[in-house]
Amino acid sequence: MGDSFVLARPGQPVWVGKNCEGAPAQAQVVELAAAAEHEADEVLRVGSQRLAQVPRTHALALSRAADAWGCEMGVNEHGLAVLGEAVFTRLPVAREDEGGLSGPALQRLALERCRSADDALALIIELLARFAQRGWAAGAGGLGHAAFLLADPEGAWLLESAGELWAAARVRGRRALSGALTIDDDFDKIHPGALAFARARGWCRSGADFGFARCFGDPRRSFWVGAAQRRRRSTRGLIAASPGGARAEELAALLRDHAGAPPGAGLRMPSICAHRAGHTSWLPTRSSSQTCASMLATLPRGGAPRVWMTGTSSPCLSVFKPLCFAPSPAWREVLGSEGESAEGLWWAHEAFHRAVLADWDARAQVGAAARDALEARAFAHVDAPLDDAACLAMWREHRAALPSWRAEAEARPVSAGGSRLGDGARSLRRYWLGRTR
Repeated sequence: MGDSFVLARPGQPVWVGKNCEGAPAQAQVVELAAAAEHEADEVLRVGSQRLAQVPRTHALALSRAADAWGCEMGVNEHGLAVLGEAVFTRLPVAREDEGGLSGPALQRLALERCRSADDALALIIELLARFAQRGWAAGAGGLGHAAFLLADPEGAWLLESAGELWAAARVRGRRALSGALTIDDDFDKIHPGALAFARARGWCRSGADFGFARCFGDPRRSFWVGAAQRRRRSTRGLIAASPGGARAEELAALLRDHAGAPPGAGLRMPSICAHRAGHTSWLPTRSSSQTCASMLATLPRGGAPRVWMTGTSSPCLSVFKPLCFAPSPAWREVLGSEGESAEGLWWAHEAFHRAVLADWDARAQVGAAARDALEARAFAHVDAPLDDAACLAMWREHRAALPSWRAEAEARPVSAGGSRLGDGARSLRRYWLGRTR
């Protein structure tokens, strides 16, 4: 799941952002895939499904689970951004042995094959009709169908699904998504059989009381993940964004939002920046997931997209760094196998993150000044993107700083009051031992 948004104001560049959520030890990989030409008879295998390959796949910058082919969020060289979420619905999710395509697979196919949000909308709808829809990801328990924000320099769509059924709404100004269906009767397009399906099951009487989210959403599970609360916070942040043109800094701050409380507050997950932490952390609603990667991008007309990713969990303790669409081989040193290796960026940051969680109040500011300075440099080039070497240098700088930040955090004694993480640092260590490869 997670929290996604798109800001598409008339006459201004389109902005998108997302926090991806996953299991607390679900590493994310940042992947820079080059454009590629393919043979006419080439076949793409996605899980148990076989699809005819297209003549050319586009260059991508994406974030994905380390053990999965698809993507959680990404942007291609033409300025198409696709951000997806698992959403709880009343309809069953296809089992893995039944085949089908997952939400992350649908996202990557759209990014590889499409140039615009309209094209991506048409492709995903076509694939939903051809293939069963699998659960979002094994790391999230395989639960949930998919919803997508599809954006390009000209505008954006929200596409929500329940099995093969779907509804789509054109984004008018802004839209936020937080793990629950949101389109009711405000759709611009809808599956031709959606109303009849809902009526046959007694979920509505006629078109007059039909709403896609109202009929197909699962309000109980959506409530327990705090979907409506988080979506409201995202929407308020988008409304408050600078009227003359959103700034990267304020949208990054939105992705770091803790709902005005410590990371562990509340029985549900109330904050956009999610942590497995706090005195309620043993409850399933607070221990099953955390923010595991973040992305921010702007899609200007007539120019190349600008993309920043953290490549880590906990954006509040991390840095949004720029990415390039024509990367040099040197990027493999930084991005190569971080999902598999304790030496990679994701796991190096996660060690720092977990050290901070042992006493949030005492340790959260460790490295903050250096992070702020690095990110200020990254966001200083929104109008003129950095070259490959400058982008790569920022990723290396962040990676190099993490061991010292972790050491400084661990050197600060855990206070008696502190952030009250269960029984303290010892209980937190026991929890992580069962969730680290």
